[in-house]
Amino acid sequence: MFGTPRFSAEFSLGVSTEIKMSNRQFFVGGNWKMNGSKSSIDGIAKFLSSGLDPNTEIVVGCPAIYMDYAISALPKTIGVAAQNCYKVPNGAFTGEISPAMIKDIGSEWVILGHSERRNVFGENDALIAEKVGHALSEGIKVIACVGELLEERESGKTQEVVFRQTKAIADKVANWSKVVIAYEPVWAIGTGKTASPEQAQEVHEQLRKWLTDNVSPDVAKTTRIIYGGSVTAANCKELAKKPDVDGFLVGGASLKPEFVQIINARQ
Repeated sequence: MFGTPRFSAEFSLGVSTEIKMSNRQFFVGGNWKMNGSKSSIDGIAKFLSSGLDPNTEIVVGCPAIYMDYAISALPKTIGVAAQNCYKVPNGAFTGEISPAMIKDIGSEWVILGHSERRNVFGENDALIAEKVGHALSEGIKVIACVGELLEERESGKTQEVVFRQTKAIADKVANWSKVVIAYEPVWAIGTGKTASPEQAQEVHEQLRKWLTDNVSPDVAKTTRIIYGGSVTAANCKELAKKPDVDGFLVGGASLKPEFVQIINARQ
């Protein structure tokens, strides 16, 4: 069912050796989703207190109500991200938070465009792009998520969907050093199904080729593209071996001690 995505022949040649050999820092994000309590955060802080690969950048996405507590509890080498934000600094938007608020409590990161925001809460490409642009303008770094639904993959639309979503975001980005792209096939999130290392590599490679052709070769070479979709300690090492997989965005496993093994996937 989950075979190799049907890309057109013009995308089958791969990207340059220069891009594949670039030295992008490995990045592992944890997305706690709507989970957490002070006591569970204390437990997470304990297993993240030692044994982590110092060459991996680590950022965890925390429910907004616990961000301040997580920042105080976690090791200072670990970033804490908001899981969402709105597109303006303040105003009559009940229930939302702004990049200014994220920055005010000492966070530097936000996750935007997650598939659950797109498919559960109905956020479209245009809104996500506006959020990305505003967050970056306020000095917040962005983990920008793209990915296809199961029916889109099965009908051969993976490339069309991820390129469309990436273009909407790219149109709002002035400084790519502040952006991490997370490819998350929706059919592999929380389902126990995972894209094979080859499937993940193929989509990451095509995204990097898109950046080369539509933004610049330098942006393509330096921008980190991470994989999200049922990443576990059992599959992380094989995924991490792929040249265009620069890390992971981890869901449920980021709440468990196995997260350390995922962080250390390249050791």
